[in-house]
Amino acid sequence: HGKNLLFNDGYILKEDIGMGSFSVCKRCVHKTTNTEYAVKVIDKTSTDPSEEIEILLRYGQHPNIITLKDVYDNGKQVFLVTELMRGGELLDRILKQKYFSELEASAVLHTITKTVEYLHSQGVVHRDLKPSNILYVDESGNPESIRICDFGFAKQLRANNGLLMTPCYTANFVAPEVLKRQGYDEGCDIWSLGVLLYTMLAGFTPFANGPEDTPNEILNRIGNGHFSLNGGNWDTVSDAAKDLVSKMLHVDPHQRLTARQVLKHPWIVHRDKLPNSQLPHQDPKLVKGAMAATYSALKNSQPPPELKPIESSFLAQRRVKKLPSTSL
Repeated sequence: HGKNLLFNDGYILKEDIGMGSFSVCKRCVHKTTNTEYAVKVIDKTSTDPSEEIEILLRYGQHPNIITLKDVYDNGKQVFLVTELMRGGELLDRILKQKYFSELEASAVLHTITKTVEYLHSQGVVHRDLKPSNILYVDESGNPESIRICDFGFAKQLRANNGLLMTPCYTANFVAPEVLKRQGYDEGCDIWSLGVLLYTMLAGFTPFANGPEDTPNEILNRIGNGHFSLNGGNWDTVSDAAKDLVSKMLHVDPHQRLTARQVLKHPWIVHRDKLPNSQLPHQDPKLVKGAMAATYSALKNSQPPPELKPIESSFLAQRRVKKLPSTSL
């Protein structure tokens, strides 16, 4: 863009559609084409949006990643113009259906995990895959319409000299602690998808019963890996689904399934054999409140609760026991 072009020259700002930590998302209309878009207005004094912009420019062509249309920078704020998500949040849509089946849940998880697997294979971790960042671009409800949005916390893997890396070249160029962090962040992405999967199947969230749960209660349950796979919908849900949930929500991020392993799991691969029976869910407001409480507790906890002390990690055990090395 020419330096003197301003966002307001090309677009008319409309109502707010979302709030982030350092940004506000609004609907906007392109003045000449009359097309509707969303614009994320980022406060540059609070955060540096360059990584987010770089990731969107590089990967926004993927069919299930939000597409960046335009960028404006007036010195204080950056305006990221993207496609408008007309279908709303994925979880909202699921909760609006009276029932949801394993078959549908598998198709949804497959689409999202395929996208996350692509990002991880490129050395990108999202780090904020809560359900409010997974939306539908239109009202169809088709899995192809799902978009992963808001890359404000996302990071790209870099070598010791700052150059971007994809995981297949990392061994010689990336410090071990950076790789460990990458594995941890990938594990956090999978954990978030596990929370979504649990909620789609159970009809309520794994670690919070409602908006009233305190952060401490929630964090203790997360830290202890306490969630139930018994009673309610779990009595009718397939064993394959329970197996996948427990492996995605494993308390140690380094022992969770990777995105690639999730895609190879029988519950995803043999979707045609899954029951199409209807799984009821709790009151949508309650589920949404519980989900918000979960991510709010996580956001305000330092360090994140699912980061195990180094002594208990697989790598440390290997060093202590002098186990033969396996390729990482």
